[in-house]
Amino acid sequence: MLRKRLQSESKTYDAIVCVQGLGFVGAAMALVVASARRDNGTARYLVVGVDQDTESGRARIEALSQGDFPFPNTDPMLQEQLQQAISVGNLYATHDESVFQWADVALVDVQMDVDFSVAPPEADLGSFKRAIRTLGQHMPSGSLIIVETTVPPGTTVNVVAPTLASCLQDRGLPHDAIHVAHSYERVMPGPNYFDSIAKYWRAFAGMSSDSAAACSKFLETIVDVSNFPLTELSSPTSSETAKILENSYRAINIALMDEWGHFAEAIGIDLFEVIQAIRVRPTHSNIRQPGLGVGGYCLTKDPYFSAIALEKFFPQAQVNFPLTTRAMKINEEMPESTAIRLRELMGGDLKNKHVLVMGASYRGDVGDTRYSPSETLTRMLMNAGANIRVHDPLATTWDVPEIPIEHEIPDPMYFDAVVFATPHSIFQSINLASWFGHHRPWILDSNNVLSDDQRHYLTGSNANKFVSVGRG
Repeated sequence: MLRKRLQSESKTYDAIVCVQGLGFVGAAMALVVASARRDNGTARYLVVGVDQDTESGRARIEALSQGDFPFPNTDPMLQEQLQQAISVGNLYATHDESVFQWADVALVDVQMDVDFSVAPPEADLGSFKRAIRTLGQHMPSGSLIIVETTVPPGTTVNVVAPTLASCLQDRGLPHDAIHVAHSYERVMPGPNYFDSIAKYWRAFAGMSSDSAAACSKFLETIVDVSNFPLTELSSPTSSETAKILENSYRAINIALMDEWGHFAEAIGIDLFEVIQAIRVRPTHSNIRQPGLGVGGYCLTKDPYFSAIALEKFFPQAQVNFPLTTRAMKINEEMPESTAIRLRELMGGDLKNKHVLVMGASYRGDVGDTRYSPSETLTRMLMNAGANIRVHDPLATTWDVPEIPIEHEIPDPMYFDAVVFATPHSIFQSINLASWFGHHRPWILDSNNVLSDDQRHYLTGSNANKFVSVGRG
C-alpha cells in the first residue's frame, strides 16, 4: 500500500522525505517534517520513517503507525502533531528499505555508537557506513542526503561521500549524482522536544555549493528561520566539528561545577544560589550546576569523537585533548560522590540498608535511560550491599534488569534513605509532609530536584534528615 501511495501521490507533495532511523531524534524529526505546510495550509511533504527490522525498530514503527509517539515524553506537541499527520495521511513508518528509491530527501538519524571497552574508545563506523550504503543503492539521481547523526569530524568527506560514490558507480551514475550535506541536530527531549527542532538554530554545510543550496532550501521549510536563522559553514567537517565542540564545552562546564559543588559543601554555602547570581551576567548565563552526573547519548560520548577523528582521518595531526578527557572522567565519576556521601550518612556502611532511588532517566521529564547516572549509582549501591528500589514516572526499561522500574511511588516507611536522582518536574509536586508522614529517612537531593518549598520543609524543625549535593 505504501509503495502504491509513493508512486501515485508523489506529485501531490513538494517532495517525499525519508527519515532513516526512528530513535529519539528521528521519530521527532519525522513529525517536524510532516508538520511543514505550504502557504495555503496543505502538507508540504510526504514523510516515511524507516527503521531496522529488529524488535526495537518494529516497536517504533508500530507505535508511529498507530498514532503513538514511541518514547515517553512530556511535550504534548509531539502527540498533537502525530495525530494531525495521521489524520492528513502524510506520515508512514516502515522497515522496507526499498522506499528510499522514491526519496527526494533523506535525513540520516541513525546512531553512531562508541565502544568504551577498548582504549582509546572506537566509533562504530561500520554500521553507519552500511546505512549510507543503503541510501546509495536506492536513492534517485538529484536527491539530497542530510546527515544529522553526530559523527567524528571528517566522516562526511571520508566515509559518506566515497561510500555513495561507489554505490553510484555500480549503478552507472556520476559520483556526485546525489547531493550530500551535514546539518547536526540539537534535539533536546523534554517539555520543548518538538520546538527544539522546529524553533531552534541550525548549522549546515554541503559537499558542494549545489548541495549546500539544496540543504538550505529544505531546512528553511521545516525551521522557523525568521526567528532562528540558519548558519552555513564552509565544509561538512566544520559542521561536524561544531557539534562535537558544543557538547565538549557543555561536558567541561558540568565537570567544572562538580568540583565547585564539593567546595560549596565543604565550606557550608549554597552553590545554586551562587550560580543564579552569576547567571545574571549575560556572558555567563549558561553556566551549569553540580548534580548526580552526566547521562544520555550525547555528552557521554560526543567529546571522544575529536580523538577518534584524529586517529581515523587525520593521523598526521599531533593534537591532544587533556582538558576534555579529564572532564569526561570527572563526569563519569560523579555518581560515586553521591554513593560515598550516602554511605557516610548511613554510618559508613550501606549493607542491608533500604534505599529508594527517585528517577531512572538521565534527564528530567524524559523517559530516556541511556547511560543514565542513576543506573551507575544504583549499581554502586547494590555492590555496597544496599537493597534498592527505583521509581520513575516516565522510564520503562533500563540496563539494570534485576531492579525493575516502579511507576507507583513506594511508601517511604520501608526505606532508610531516599535519593532524588532525576529532576522530573512531577517530583516537585509531591507533598513531602503527607508522603513521609511520621517516617524520617535520610533524604539526599543529588541533582537539585526538589523545590525551594520542599527544601524548606525538609530543613525545618522536626523534619527529615536532609542533605543536598552542592549545598553545605
